[in-house]
Amino acid sequence: MSQVRYAPPTEVPGLAARRIAADILDGVLHKHRTLDDQLEGAAAHPGLKTLSDRDRALMRRLVATILRRLGTLGHILSRLLDRGVPTDAPRAQSALLIGAAQILWMDVPDHAAVDLSVRMVQSDRKAAKYAGLVNAVLRRCAREGQPLIDEVAAQTLDIPPWLMARWTTHYGETAAKEMAVALSYEPSLDLTVKSEADADAWAMRLHGEVLPTGSVRTLLQGSVTMLPGFDDGQWWVQDAAAALPARLFGDLKGKRIVDLCAAPGGKTAQLVHGGAQVTAVDRSPNRVARLRENLARLSLEAETVVVDGTEYPGEGFDGVLLDAPCSSTGTIRRHPDVAWLKQDSDIVMLTALQRRLLHKAASILKPGGTLVYCTCSLEPEEGEQAIADLLAKDSSMRRAPADASEVAGLAEIVTPEGDLRTLPSHLPHADPRLSGLDGFYAARLIKS
Repeated sequence: MSQVRYAPPTEVPGLAARRIAADILDGVLHKHRTLDDQLEGAAAHPGLKTLSDRDRALMRRLVATILRRLGTLGHILSRLLDRGVPTDAPRAQSALLIGAAQILWMDVPDHAAVDLSVRMVQSDRKAAKYAGLVNAVLRRCAREGQPLIDEVAAQTLDIPPWLMARWTTHYGETAAKEMAVALSYEPSLDLTVKSEADADAWAMRLHGEVLPTGSVRTLLQGSVTMLPGFDDGQWWVQDAAAALPARLFGDLKGKRIVDLCAAPGGKTAQLVHGGAQVTAVDRSPNRVARLRENLARLSLEAETVVVDGTEYPGEGFDGVLLDAPCSSTGTIRRHPDVAWLKQDSDIVMLTALQRRLLHKAASILKPGGTLVYCTCSLEPEEGEQAIADLLAKDSSMRRAPADASEVAGLAEIVTPEGDLRTLPSHLPHADPRLSGLDGFYAARLIKS
């Protein structure tokens, strides 16, 4: 008699992606780990390699949507839970967030969102007792969630109060609220195309459009490496705002430029492609390795140096590009974990490093050379105030104001002093997914 063989039960489709999303959410909200650390590199979640490209994209979108709408989700769940979110079972909390986000903002059938969240809870020893609660709350969310969103639509629950208070102080209440609204939408993908003459063709091929700045913006999702033009190095991923600072050097042909905090290399690629002889400096060996890979794919060459920018020994450069380490609050639209990982105290610590780097940048610049300083931060201490501090302490440096004509005529991003300041609410579009910019600051200085 032949032996009967039993196949192991197969997991419900989509459950693994949601389980990994729950792990990564826990990493951000309770262990203070960045999304990048959990999604890429040696410390990435081990389960990622078991997911299909489709499930990996779903998982990423789930996590990003929850972090982007975390305040609103907290409000909704507090209204639907008589005794609040269970605190003794983290998986139950994650299941509620994941289920509610799918019901309210994602193209997932309500019954599937509820069922998979319940299954997630049932498979966790500590959370299993809350399966009935999760089921009931998410069913109510499907019926009552939208009115609960509407009642707080005018508030800014999805931006931490300390950050909203800063933006209100620095930019005014109206601008701060416009920024908060802009950050609630999933951003599009921006690409810098090697040949600007081909931008229209690439926009058509990638189902996107060409921005006034020349970047190509597309709503295509999924693995970037699978898009046409990636393998043969026709473009690289770079937010349209991040592509602006390198423009401030003007004609680059034949100039010696050092990119002082270069990785992952988008601005380095711009400088090399513009004709400069570039030295790319970064303190991280892993990030420099990634920069070299990116340049190789693009068939571009630059000298690379692994060293702390404050200790770089070079000198006599025609230009220095300093994209300084910062709080990254300008990148929340693409990295929503930043809003929940950063604190006011982080800005204080980073400003000291930025000032050291600025003085180093000025010291390695030759007379008549150009320093372009930028940060992907919305905080004035890391932008306008850093430049004011340098100008007050180094009489050899003077501001060279930018003109709107240098940045595609976008006068709204040029400050009265002639610096660049982009906001998430800039570059509006009828489709909010195609609007917005990262928050960037850039200033151009000349050494006398």
